[in-house]
Amino acid sequence: MDAHYDSVMSARAKAGETGTRLYFAYSTILDRAAFLEWRDQHGYDFFELPPGELAEAQGLSLVYDFPSRWWAGRVAGLKDAPGATVWGRLFEIPEKDWPIVQHKEGAVTGMSVARPVRVTVGGRELEATAFTTNPVRASGDGQVSGRFVEALVRGATSAGLPAEWIQMLPGQAK
Repeated sequence: MDAHYDSVMSARAKAGETGTRLYFAYSTILDRAAFLEWRDQHGYDFFELPPGELAEAQGLSLVYDFPSRWWAGRVAGLKDAPGATVWGRLFEIPEKDWPIVQHKEGAVTGMSVARPVRVTVGGRELEATAFTTNPVRASGDGQVSGRFVEALVRGATSAGLPAEWIQMLPGQAK
């Protein structure tokens, strides 16, 4: 556990048992091994992601703009890019579990910020929340994290994201 556990659990208790949020996940939360490692290190072993659906976020692309000590290099966020798309999965998260998602995504520590995204899923267009680098923390300094990219690719593959998308990720044979 870390210093944020108590505040996350307090927020979770205050959220109650009703309501859900749509969460668009495109990064390492899709990698089961990386997610389980984070979850267990932070004391959330009771939390499971619900079943998600394949989703395509419109008007966005990935940008590697957050230097992470834990990943030993830059990791991905989102940037507006008309005509581009980012693939991921759409999850319906119970309101009481939203603080855990915020912690996983780095919003609790100010590393990231929530942002609305338009996603296409199952032929429907929906608005969801995704997380991206906090603009005040964005930087192009250093190399993209190889470990992060490996987790990103593993997650994209296991989440059933399109092969064409996975081939566009850094370090993949074109």
